Amino acid sequence: MKVIGKILKLLLCIVLVLVLLLGLALGVFTAAEYRPAETEALIPAHETDAVLETGSPLSIVSWNCGYGALGDNADFFMDGGTSVYTADRQRVEANLADIRDRLKSLKPDFLLLQELDINSSRSYGLDERTILMDAIPDGTDSFAYNFNTLFVPYPLPPMGHVESGLFTLSSISPLSAERISLPVPFSWPIRLFNLKRCLLVSRFPVKDTDKELVLINLHLEAYDSGEGKEAQTRQLVSLMQEEYARGNYVIAGGDFNQRFTNIDQSAYPVYEGMWQPGVIDSEAFGNDFTLLMDNRVPTCRSLDRPLAGASAEGFQFYLIDGFIVSANVRADSVETLDYGFVSTDHNPVRLSFTLE
Repeated sequence: MKVIGKILKLLLCIVLVLVLLLGLALGVFTAAEYRPAETEALIPAHETDAVLETGSPLSIVSWNCGYGALGDNADFFMDGGTSVYTADRQRVEANLADIRDRLKSLKPDFLLLQELDINSSRSYGLDERTILMDAIPDGTDSFAYNFNTLFVPYPLPPMGHVESGLFTLSSISPLSAERISLPVPFSWPIRLFNLKRCLLVSRFPVKDTDKELVLINLHLEAYDSGEGKEAQTRQLVSLMQEEYARGNYVIAGGDFNQRFTNIDQSAYPVYEGMWQPGVIDSEAFGNDFTLLMDNRVPTCRSLDRPLAGASAEGFQFYLIDGFIVSANVRADSVETLDYGFVSTDHNPVRLSFTLE
């Protein structure tokens, strides 16, 4: 009996030590939690002499870069795969170089990039801005955190430190750029290790008018139960309607992680057991806005397994990237560029437009 008593005491001591260590760890993570303000002013890097004019053709490209590590070789544990670290450093650098070169060849006036790491374990500490800012030579750029956490302790091996966000580049200097916080659907302690999503809002003066082009870069919630996407979308609707009521030109673009009800998506059925995108009702934006996606080519592929060497038949594809424009912006064309998901799990979407 004495032996049993000693064993029980030892086990109790071990449990207490583990509980204390867990409490200490949660205390450290709580103290280090990223707590952004509702609105934060950003200082765009560089300045340009270019100006916006009504009646002139312009182009904008939106692309989720998958932090350089979600090329066609990758699968990811959150999508039903097994990998946490999905590429070695050499592959990350090769993916980013390919993304940069493709963007440079497109010669856009504006770039909205999502999932760009600046100091993350999963992308080997690379500041990916330094590679991709060359996509618009001599342009200006702004960055806003979408994910900033000391350490993500799961799964095994753990994801580790993450600093990632939205990156907007332009050939024209903005008057200002702001990070606007979006609702967080996760409670403590889960939120300590999760994304704190935002809108990156840039304002560009329009020559000979008192109006601005309000450009919104976004990457809305992915792995919530649905309430997060809905709350974030409501905030986006409110902001866009408010800016349009002021007479401004308004464009939102990025990874919505949702499908638009006004776009036929029958070519991309969601198979049983796969991640399900949310739904944005186009009527929620009213008659003053148009929701744009190109359904001829998917914008995203599932990461439940690598795409390289797999058959496209039966593979899970999605249409979740696009643009929303106000009525005073003429959308001349919207096109998903089919790059085969070689360097990231998303295809870029290009909008050609004119300010009326």
